[in-house]
Amino acid sequence: QLQLVNSGGGLVQPGGSLRLSCTASGFTLTDYTVAWFRQGERVACVNLEPATKVYSDSIKGRFTVSRDSAGKTVYLQMTDLKPEDTAIYSCAVSTFLICENPRIQYDAWGQGTQVTVSS
Repeated sequence: QLQLVNSGGGLVQPGGSLRLSCTASGFTLTDYTVAWFRQGERVACVNLEPATKVYSDSIKGRFTVSRDSAGKTVYLQMTDLKPEDTAIYSCAVSTFLICENPRIQYDAWGQGTQVTVSS
């Protein structure tokens, strides 16, 4: 059974930073394309093959997605946070090679972590 745990959310002031984690239990993330979502919008993903990264226009240049060397965690580093970034963020995994495939299906989801950007 694929299990994902999301963590790292919280309350931050505008302009601040947070790092979200997507940690796998019982499997290795290096075998999957991993995507980050908020409120139904895919904001970032790290593809399986080729190992490219994709970002939505709304967060491009501010967020960075990365895999850890152990293959167990994918991070979403968020900088210059804005109030409109407030949302529940969840990760998901797929065996599809790239997240841009319009037929992509996700095999597991994390429980989500709340990010609130407010002064």
